Amino acid sequence: MNQKRNKRDSRFIVAHREAWIGVGIAAFNFIWWYGFAYGFGSQPISHYHYILGFPAWFFYSCILGFIVVTGLVIVFVKCTFKEIPLEIEEERDEE
Repeated sequence: MNQKRNKRDSRFIVAHREAWIGVGIAAFNFIWWYGFAYGFGSQPISHYHYILGFPAWFFYSCILGFIVVTGLVIVFVKCTFKEIPLEIEEERDEE
């Protein structure tokens, strides 16, 4: 009986959707970091460009990437995540 309730429980649907959003943001963060770090960082040091004293690959992959991903997390939490009760609601039909 409890297993049937878990399959129908809307909290699990919401939790799974929010977990997949988190996985997507983490994958985006890795792709961003990897692309900029190895895209710009694979050049010879004599060809490096510097932004605020940091090599461009480091600035874009680590500093700007952190800011972008933090902004994405804030936007997703404010706009798509929703608060759900954690308590199990007793079924009234069982009486």
